Amino acid sequence: MRLVAILDQASLLLSLSQTYVYRGIMATIRNLKIKTSTCKRLVKEFHSYEKEVEREAAKTADMKEKGADPHDLKQQENVLAESRMMIPDCIKRLEAALADLKGTLAELEEANQKEGPEIDDARSTIAEVEQFFQTAED
Repeated sequence: MRLVAILDQASLLLSLSQTYVYRGIMATIRNLKIKTSTCKRLVKEFHSYEKEVEREAAKTADMKEKGADPHDLKQQENVLAESRMMIPDCIKRLEAALADLKGTLAELEEANQKEGPEIDDARSTIAEVEQFFQTAED
């Protein structure tokens, strides 16, 4: 009788520990999805800032050609400078997001979670962001 009670307790503890491990993995997978989305968003944001800089530079050049009011020209140059400042900031945030994504993926791989759509998406996003950085360096 006593052996049965001990086995029941052991079974219950095993079940609870598996539940907590499962919940931990699910939370980590949720974090992985969030961090993957963050990286994707930051790449889009970078491209958006690049386009904004091109657009503002063209507008500034056009204003100079047409002999715009010096005050208006100065304001436009300030807008262009602010747009240019956003690019290095975006790159820093993307580098940090990539490091977070890699860390979360490594955490899941250590827990033997090496397959699944979220993990495949994270791996492909990591490859895309690393390719993006290589392209940006060239």
